[in-house]
Amino acid sequence: MTTGITGYIAGDAFYALYQKHPEYEYSALVRTQAKADAVKKAYPAVKTVLGGLDDFETLKKAAAEADVVLHAADASDHEGAARAIAAGILEGHSKSRPGFWLHTGGTGILTWEDTKYDRLGEPSEKVYNDWNGIEELTNLPDEAFHRNVDKIVLEAGSKHSDVIKSVIVAPPTIYGNGRGPISGRGRQVYELAKLVLTKQYTPVIGQGQARWNNVHVHDLSDLYVLLTEAAVNGNTSTELWGEKGYLIVESGEHVWGDLAKSVGQAAVDLGYLESASVRALGKDQALDQAGFEAVSWGLNSRARAERANKVLGWKASRNSLEEEVKTIVKSEQERL
Repeated sequence: MTTGITGYIAGDAFYALYQKHPEYEYSALVRTQAKADAVKKAYPAVKTVLGGLDDFETLKKAAAEADVVLHAADASDHEGAARAIAAGILEGHSKSRPGFWLHTGGTGILTWEDTKYDRLGEPSEKVYNDWNGIEELTNLPDEAFHRNVDKIVLEAGSKHSDVIKSVIVAPPTIYGNGRGPISGRGRQVYELAKLVLTKQYTPVIGQGQARWNNVHVHDLSDLYVLLTEAAVNGNTSTELWGEKGYLIVESGEHVWGDLAKSVGQAAVDLGYLESASVRALGKDQALDQAGFEAVSWGLNSRARAERANKVLGWKASRNSLEEEVKTIVKSEQERL
């Protein structure tokens, strides 16, 4: 069962999964009949379940009936949905037939220190690691972004480890063209390109020295495929599920100020702007210009992804973010 199939992450993950395993039986939670129709048009064999994340019983029932749950619809911040999925898997599964839960978190959780001390655009040498630093990742402070939902997943997967096989997939900045039935657009870099094109300047938050990891959406989808295959094949390794089930998914790192300048230069090179002068923004100015997305361009979120490679053999192979900048700027220009 998939949530978020009409969105960017799960839409692309589902595409990759369906292409490789058309023999699986699929179901998807969708909010409206119109979206259900769009999903059915792309994937006639998929069973659609009408409901939203607040529909506890609907989500619980769908999770109870599914062998594998891929949760990516506002997954990192909706407590009710996480509790419904946990309750459903626990009710519908057993030690002899455990349920697998692929939960989508996000490395925004790693910005907690910058947020706590109100730092923007400053460099940081702190780099998390999902292999030799796994306990640090699974015990981050309660005030950290996404932590409230992470705790629900981690508790379910450790307290009921024989029935619930949970893993948190934490992607950073995601880029690349999504192949889902409705949404194929990422957020952070795409909103950055939109601001450059519409406001006609290059925004740099504070000193512009904060760094964040990134990953191509197709590489991220490859991991969801590997995780689903592991679940279907009965891989119950404790290095993958439960207390250690926390996977950072990254293939590179960018400096926000440098990336913004690359986007501005691409807009000029493509003939969309005559110039894209740099403008430094503080927190309030950033919020005013583009909301929280803009503030994130001044925060550090640094980690190394080792666990997915060591346990599942995952490797990123798509174009780097730098190689995709012009394509992103073009796609945003076409949307205007």
